[in-house]
Amino acid sequence: MSHFSLFHYRLLLLATSIFWLANLLCGPSAVAQSEQDAEARFLQGMVQLTFEGKRSGEGYFNRDGSQMVFQSERLATNPFYQIYTLNFETGQTTPVSSGSGKTTCAWLHPDGNRVLYASTEHDPAAKQKQTDELAFRESGQTRRYSWDYDENYDLVALDRSTKTTTRLTTELGYDAEASYSPDGQWIAFASNRTGYTDTLTPEQQKKFETDPAYMMELYIMKSDGSEVKRLTKTPGYDGGPFFSPDGKRICWRRFSENGLTAEILTMKVDGTDQRQLTKMNVMSWAPFYHPSGQYIVFTTNKHGFGNFELYLVDSAGNAPPVRATHTDGFDGLASFTPDGKSLTWTSTRGTKKQSQIYLAEWNHEAALKSLGLSETASAEGVSVDHRTGSDQTDEDGAARTAVMAAAAARSSFEDLDIIRHVDYLCRKELSGRMTGSVGEKKATAYVAAYLNHLGVQPAGDDGTYFQKFSFPNGAKLGAENELSYTVSTDENSAPQVVEQSDFTPLTFSANIEVAPAEVVFAGYGIVAPKTNKHDEYDSYVHLDVKDKWVMVFRFVPEDLTPEQRQHFKFYSGLRKKAFHARKNGAIGMIVVSGPTSQVKNQLVPMRNDFAPTGSSIAVVSITDAVAEKWLAGNKKDLAELQKKFDSGEPNMGFDLLDVKVSAKLEVEKIVGTGRNVVGRLQFGETPSNEVIVVGAHIDHLGTGKTATSLAKESEQQQVHVGADDNASGVAAMLEIAEFMASLKEDKAQTFRRDIVFAGWSGEELGLHGSQHFTETRVKQSEAADETKDAFHVIAALNMDMVGRMEDKLVLQGTGSSPWWAKSVEGKNAVVRLPIKLSEDTDLPTDATSFYQAGVPILSAFTGSHTDYHTPRDTPEKLNYPAAAKISKLMGLITLQLATDQQPPKYVKHSSKRKQATRGGVRAYLGTVPSYGDDVVGVKLSDVTKGAPAEVAGVLGGDIIVGLAGQKIENIYDYTAAIDGLKINQETTIAVARDGNRLELKIVPKSRQ
Repeated sequence: MSHFSLFHYRLLLLATSIFWLANLLCGPSAVAQSEQDAEARFLQGMVQLTFEGKRSGEGYFNRDGSQMVFQSERLATNPFYQIYTLNFETGQTTPVSSGSGKTTCAWLHPDGNRVLYASTEHDPAAKQKQTDELAFRESGQTRRYSWDYDENYDLVALDRSTKTTTRLTTELGYDAEASYSPDGQWIAFASNRTGYTDTLTPEQQKKFETDPAYMMELYIMKSDGSEVKRLTKTPGYDGGPFFSPDGKRICWRRFSENGLTAEILTMKVDGTDQRQLTKMNVMSWAPFYHPSGQYIVFTTNKHGFGNFELYLVDSAGNAPPVRATHTDGFDGLASFTPDGKSLTWTSTRGTKKQSQIYLAEWNHEAALKSLGLSETASAEGVSVDHRTGSDQTDEDGAARTAVMAAAAARSSFEDLDIIRHVDYLCRKELSGRMTGSVGEKKATAYVAAYLNHLGVQPAGDDGTYFQKFSFPNGAKLGAENELSYTVSTDENSAPQVVEQSDFTPLTFSANIEVAPAEVVFAGYGIVAPKTNKHDEYDSYVHLDVKDKWVMVFRFVPEDLTPEQRQHFKFYSGLRKKAFHARKNGAIGMIVVSGPTSQVKNQLVPMRNDFAPTGSSIAVVSITDAVAEKWLAGNKKDLAELQKKFDSGEPNMGFDLLDVKVSAKLEVEKIVGTGRNVVGRLQFGETPSNEVIVVGAHIDHLGTGKTATSLAKESEQQQVHVGADDNASGVAAMLEIAEFMASLKEDKAQTFRRDIVFAGWSGEELGLHGSQHFTETRVKQSEAADETKDAFHVIAALNMDMVGRMEDKLVLQGTGSSPWWAKSVEGKNAVVRLPIKLSEDTDLPTDATSFYQAGVPILSAFTGSHTDYHTPRDTPEKLNYPAAAKISKLMGLITLQLATDQQPPKYVKHSSKRKQATRGGVRAYLGTVPSYGDDVVGVKLSDVTKGAPAEVAGVLGGDIIVGLAGQKIENIYDYTAAIDGLKINQETTIAVARDGNRLELKIVPKSRQ
């Protein structure tokens, strides 16, 4: 937005020569390291944003930070600057200007559509000037770089939706260095038009001919080019105007009349109240406001013309300027992202010493402290702009971080690259990456931007990187929810209504109306089988609960030993308690926390347990006060009663005399929307017929509100960042993408197949994202007549929890193809990892979705641990060097898949289940549930070959409705029923098939 005159650049050339000569004679600075430390005070995570072309510079962000507009010399047909935008969500760089003439000084309108810049495209001689300059350069001659104040520069605005430009100025003279006001209604710009229109004195004419910038003044006009008003009338160059965040002031730089020095000034938008902020008596220019309005960043040559640095000054000019950069060469033309958290600037610090644009995280607190400012104070006349926080801005911030990470990454497999990815995915603002959440959108935006930066093309829906899918997202209260009771033998006594603040239905409760029914107290409502270490425990012994309510305590008995607590916890889930209540004939279940539980909220929250179906009985939670009223007639005290049952010893339940409870319950199921992120690395001119899928699940448990969280009670509601599960897997996937993209650039390999890279969401809730992908985008054969967007996938590689390797890496799914063992053997000879091969194909991860679709799978897994599914799965616990090696192994296997003549052969595997899965139960049947189906029972997508279910005659597509004499309504009923099975003892399994109910005999086997 700000430029030097020819005179200034001659001085710069001389000073630069002196600088480099001194550096050559004296050697590197002895204080280089301390200067780097000083620079790190303000700037972290520095990356180069632009690489292409001879030079690039002057990057400025749009209103939400999703795009940056900049200028660059990169066209073969035009040697002059042209205007481009960089999209931080997609990573795409798009030309803005026409490619004709010279352009400079671009700015994005707040509406997100218009682009303002200066151009000579209307100059009849524009094409000839391009031709002449190209011929000059082709002759081998060089020209000293200086800014060209071409009198044909005019301001134009591009409407990107219609691709039409409007010429805003037509006066002869250099009209440029323009920017929009925050509300988009005004444009501030610089112009030397008076040098062509006014009558000049001989002295002025001489100075103007020597330096056209001498007549440069500031102007303001409406955004349509009307109501032009001149703001400055001081001899010398006034230029580079920018509005303050609140639009009330303008900052700019003013050169002295002789052009040797420049200072930073501000004024009101009407040109009054001009204030000089710096008095450095050097060349200080290119000022830009921080979004807080409290200070300004600018460029100065205080340390020599060959060493321009960034400095800060408070907006009122009350404190001495503070140095921000400490790198030899040019650092200037800085601007902030709208949230003030990042800084972009033009620098020659790269190895080629070319002007390119850099980006770094900005330490706002350090800036305030260095200037003696408080975080809440703002400069006089400048209010703070708080336009941040939208979901889109959050995604854009994620994309910017991804671009920064990509720019810093190396194509080799580096633990530092893994660290960068894990660090971002585990940040607090992603809140555990729950499916369908803002955190998931940030994470997928990060991966999409990273893939785009690598040249991986969008392969999601409608030409984007994202593929949306629906999933069951818990429940909320409906309009009809009532609970009432009577405590009397008098049938005419009026029912007492329980206040809404004293009860709530549980997420999985049936939508049901229950007539007044008796209540039976059943202790903790736990049914646990006998083990080698524990006696059988059954809360329903000698109780008749048929057609009655069962009242149970929440959680487990409080006075258990740690070993007992671990045993009881497995059987204490509220769904399991409801299962046993219904099994014993209860019409409903009432949950009370009790005083010894010491909970903050006595009512069970409406947890997002993500089950597609619920229970067929009523399930409600009540406060202790309500329970005490019901117990009073039985001369029982709630606290004493709970203390009795807290021992864990068997205690008899009892009927609540004279108590009847009625209810009308309505729970509304919620359907959420998540998204996968999918990209395709295409090697040839046309897409390949076959592809390989390399994936990892990007979602996790959020704040642990799902039934799969294993957080301790003291950890409830804490963010489950999921460093190992599965930030590590996503990082590995991105490392492989980086590796394969670099091989494509090297053109050293002949690739037969493209690679699809994917971050799956919904994995933690039941493989929803990967199942949606396989159901909609995977061909079953090359000859299949599916949609044109479908892929013929010949192999699927999966990384799920690869960050905590101790003694070995487990490669699962090798039984899906004989190809895997041979490939792993050869590739691990290079990497040399301790490996265990597992033929298992029935896996609790996204690879299973592909195996069910007929695709050979290989899934990398470093094992479970005690931090699994808890807030304790944090980044510092990962083995990053091992994760990098695992990425390399899987990357080399991917390379072989992409280049081998023959694809792997698919085998329907007969698993011996030697590899324990994460979580699960002891008894093994070999059924593969289809988690996304909303049916009563458990629908199966497949059964494992040779497993008990297949031997019994169970088929894929069957719906399990009964097991061991128990009614099965959902996956929780099913797992609870499996808990009670005895290994190698025959029992019955009931399935619904083609509208018929079949009773089959099945012999459970052990998983271990």
